[in-house]
Amino acid sequence: MNTTTQTYGIAGQFAPDFDIPQWIDAKGELSPPIKLEDYEGKFKVIYCFQAWCPGCHSIGLPSLQKMTNALKDNPNIVFLAVQTVFEGSHENTFEKIKEIQKSYALSIPFGHDIGSLESNNISNIMYKYRTGGTPWFILIDQNNRVVFNDFHLDTDKAIEYLNTI
Repeated sequence: MNTTTQTYGIAGQFAPDFDIPQWIDAKGELSPPIKLEDYEGKFKVIYCFQAWCPGCHSIGLPSLQKMTNALKDNPNIVFLAVQTVFEGSHENTFEKIKEIQKSYALSIPFGHDIGSLESNNISNIMYKYRTGGTPWFILIDQNNRVVFNDFHLDTDKAIEYLNTI
């Protein structure tokens, strides 16, 4: 009998690169694909969401908004949002990331990750980082090691921690 359970997250491991071809910049304009090496030496906060996810709108996006506002003047931290499409591709479209970026006044890059054959047509980030759905936060330190990878983020404690960087 197989008693293994699904293990989510890769905290403690080195961060794999993103492999997301569609991005918009902080102003909502098309941008080249973003890679981890683009932010070498920076602490990276990645927020994974889906446009149709109620928890993303009630908890995740407000948490991201609070963190970006509190840490907007910290040059050592980079925020990225990625729509991790694993279901509902008809609703979780590239156009939705532009709407969400604007409606939450988030002046950060947004990616649209529909996955690939390698990832079984689910989001590459979900596949590589073993996320469990949305909303999901991934924190990657300055040395590209994953230090947090989970659903449950205490926003105030995260801000307190990030203020030390």
